[in-house]
Amino acid sequence: ADSRVTHIRVELTSEDNLFFNYTFSSNEEQFTRMQQQQKLMIDFGNFSQVLIRMLNQCVKSPQSHLAVLLVHRDGAAQLDFIQNMEYKFVELLSLDFVASDEETVRKEITFRYNQVKTRLALVQARLNDMSALVKIKNPSLLLQLQRTPNSFASSHPGAAAARSGQWRARAIVLGLVHDRRRWRIEELPLR
Repeated sequence: ADSRVTHIRVELTSEDNLFFNYTFSSNEEQFTRMQQQQKLMIDFGNFSQVLIRMLNQCVKSPQSHLAVLLVHRDGAAQLDFIQNMEYKFVELLSLDFVASDEETVRKEITFRYNQVKTRLALVQARLNDMSALVKIKNPSLLLQLQRTPNSFASSHPGAAAARSGQWRARAIVLGLVHDRRRWRIEELPLR
């Protein structure tokens, strides 16, 4: 069995904008042209590992390694990996992206929705299990929790959402963004 990489695909998406979806795709022949144009010293077999290493460097050392995305009006985009040498910026690699077609965007949105829906179901099941356990172990505590909102919820800016049941769903969405990227925590609107 041939385990050689024959095709590389990179997708850029955004947690803020579900419709932001760009794709870079390359096979060995396309890579050879890019290698000649950019005077790259790597071969296609190592290309995916180099991309992963460059992305990780941009996350770990944003002062010295940058990833700059230029989006053009025609649906094309260019991702440039740049190294700050203190006295000069050096372009290490440039990838040409295209805006993904509507079908790809739809599939990505469906996947994200199903992922959040599954996570919500798991958390709700866990909450129900914990409520059942508290009901068995300390029924008066459960009754007290159900009757009176706690002081945190009533003083928190999202208290109205908490009382309406939306607060739990919002917390789940926040957690997914944090677990998935660990770059920032964002509040996504509830649908």
